[in-house]
Amino acid sequence: MQTLENIVGVDLGGTSIRAGKIVDGKIVHLSRLPTPSGGTVEEVLSQLYAVMDECIDSFTQSIGVGVPSVVDVERGIVYDVMNIPSWKEVPLKELLEKRYGVAVFVNNDANCFAVGEKYFGKAKSYKNIVGVTLGTGLGCGLIFNGKLYEGSNCGAGEFGNVPYLAHTVEYYCSGQFFSDEKKVNAVEIYHLAQKGDKLAMALFAEYGFHLGQSLKSIIYAYDPEIVMLGGSVARSFEFFREAMYLAMQDFAFSNVLANMRIELSELDNSAIFGAAALPLIKK
Repeated sequence: MQTLENIVGVDLGGTSIRAGKIVDGKIVHLSRLPTPSGGTVEEVLSQLYAVMDECIDSFTQSIGVGVPSVVDVERGIVYDVMNIPSWKEVPLKELLEKRYGVAVFVNNDANCFAVGEKYFGKAKSYKNIVGVTLGTGLGCGLIFNGKLYEGSNCGAGEFGNVPYLAHTVEYYCSGQFFSDEKKVNAVEIYHLAQKGDKLAMALFAEYGFHLGQSLKSIIYAYDPEIVMLGGSVARSFEFFREAMYLAMQDFAFSNVLANMRIELSELDNSAIFGAAALPLIKK
């Protein structure tokens, strides 16, 4: 049975490419370079190889890659990668296995976040987990009975695209709420909230209301034991937590909320850890 003795996890994003070499459950080397998001398929691959080459050696057992896209998990083909326009259909698994000579596992980055929390974070002791990433977009990874659930096309849990109010859940429950809806800089609003600024606090309360409304739909659909929140916006949890819970108070089944936990991820590099653990979650 495979263990986490020497595995490489890769987080391929539209802004940066990060890879971590994991030995005995710890990242012993971390590599990072900016993503040439406007480049050709080959230019992005070249940067990806440069990052991965620093982490892979003759002892590497397998490679896991998380990508912000729909993935043909069996064949490892990624489609329409977010913020990398040239990556419409890239056989990533085939390319990486040919280059490095070890098994490669490719999946959606939100799925990797959920897997990372299952194996290394606060969700270790749970079997039914929903991982929600709150960043420039909203992603959702699902683990049922200890196994990753991807759906038929690796599209399960894409709640960010569900229609909500005038737009979508993602528009109101990710960084887009601040940048697009309110036309403000989320980082600046966060710093103002830390100083007790009333306007900033009100914006986070409004954000928390929208997130609470959306989490109700997720909980109705999946009835998880735990919901893990991660991503850049989730770091502001203290400022929207109360409003989020208030928005959930009319949930029809009070015992469900009483038995379920919503936790903030404290795991650094959860996407890298989760990508590396992809071969384990399949067993």
